[in-house]
Amino acid sequence: MSADDRRVEVYPGKEAVVEFDPGLTFDCVSECTWCCHHGVLVYDREFLELAKRANLNEATTQFRGEDFVVREEKDHDHAGEDGRACYFLREDGLCELHAEDDWKPARCSVFPLSVRAEAGDIHVSVRESAREHCEGMNVGDRKVVDNLEAFLPEYLWDLDDPDSEREL
Repeated sequence: MSADDRRVEVYPGKEAVVEFDPGLTFDCVSECTWCCHHGVLVYDREFLELAKRANLNEATTQFRGEDFVVREEKDHDHAGEDGRACYFLREDGLCELHAEDDWKPARCSVFPLSVRAEAGDIHVSVRESAREHCEGMNVGDRKVVDNLEAFLPEYLWDLDDPDSEREL
């Protein structure tokens, strides 16, 4: 562990090793949809939740044996440089799942953080790509370290591989 790393209890008996500046703040910024331009990994336990909200044959695909939300062509300004974005990204720049069902996959909750398991611990850092592209970092007063439960669903501790940087 480096000098910046520290253990933070996120849920009773469930700690995360924080590998980022504890002063980091984050708030989603209107019009910024950069996080929606990547394939969204859907953990097994989320698959049934997603099935309640969408047609899985249309909304998901498999890549290297894992389920992801489809990246599709979008005919609006919120798409990525390649003209594609998450299946659920609406024309108004909002996520259909979050806006209509107040639910989102863990991969989306975690953003702009990166999660990995190491030696039985959950380690949390900032995605390198988020440092360059995410407009919501260090713009508000909401300290990430004080709000980790909003970023880290409790079931991440139960997964064999919670690595959040796997992409489609």
